[in-house]
Amino acid sequence: MRIGVPSETKTLEGRVALVPDAAGDLVKRGHEVWVQSGAGLKSGFADDEYERLGVRIAKDAAELYQQGEMIVKVKEPIEGDLALLRKDHLLFCYLHLAPLPELTRRLLDIGLTAVAFETVELADGSLPLLAPMSVIAGKIGVQVGTHLLHQPMGGKGKLLGGLPSTERGKVVILGAGAAGGASAELAAASGANVVVFEMRQDRATQMMRLGNNVTALYPYHDLVTKEVASADLVIGAVLVTGAVAPHVLTREMVRGMQPGSVVVDIAIDQGGCFETSRPTTWKEPTYVEEGVTHFAVTNMPGAVPQTSSQAICAAILPYVNKLASGNWRQDAALVKGINVADGKLVHPALQGMQL
Repeated sequence: MRIGVPSETKTLEGRVALVPDAAGDLVKRGHEVWVQSGAGLKSGFADDEYERLGVRIAKDAAELYQQGEMIVKVKEPIEGDLALLRKDHLLFCYLHLAPLPELTRRLLDIGLTAVAFETVELADGSLPLLAPMSVIAGKIGVQVGTHLLHQPMGGKGKLLGGLPSTERGKVVILGAGAAGGASAELAAASGANVVVFEMRQDRATQMMRLGNNVTALYPYHDLVTKEVASADLVIGAVLVTGAVAPHVLTREMVRGMQPGSVVVDIAIDQGGCFETSRPTTWKEPTYVEEGVTHFAVTNMPGAVPQTSSQAICAAILPYVNKLASGNWRQDAALVKGINVADGKLVHPALQGMQL
């Protein structure tokens, strides 16, 4: 199969879907791999690293999409990509269609088959292609939130870990999956007091094991309201596979926080789990609502493209191999990942969308 890897076009997105070694492995398996010129530069991979492994370089996006039968990219296609996608393309990338009816309509009109990384699902319900980026986003959420608490950034001027003679900062995390768990681990290691809200007892138990400064609680509404009111940093990491994220932090809760506090919505790709959230970019990453700094960048892992590209490539390569083999519909995990095909919505979480 001819596999095409285009340059990412989302604002300040530096990831590349296939690093050179992975592309080279596909070539060894008999596939023809095309990479758009410069696609790997922001991740630290030059064109000649691909060429040495037998990968072909497309001079621009038009040539790349023309040559490719399967298009493997990181983020959802935007205007420039959409103009080049065809009905016969097999698209494999993050899509997050639930909060994006316009993009969904465009893909349906094109008529292609699109398999979304975030909805490839194993028999145990785990999401192997979402997990690595969720972990990175969870870590970035704490790193960025810590920085935004600094007074020159408009924050309340608090050091999360504290030190002798000062109080520790407080971090509240909503959800203890891959993203929330990574946030909790890093926040706990910083010395902050961490409160994690999680419905699943097994995950709550894992959070308690992170240290004596971590408390795991069931997300009763009034209890969330109480804990959020005294938080310096709140991180939202709630996920319903393929669907719009539920609002677990209300405007009233945000209003009850101290001025200069920070909220980070990791679920923003799926519409956001805070009532006050709206998508932002790395170019303009924050805004203030109800006196609280909001960070809701839709491609958080794109800030560390070398690490992110290596991580996502290792996760997706076995599935790229299956898709390129031609008999991939025998793989239940990939079949669950189909979002649209032949002009129809396929994934159950999308079938009730208002288009």
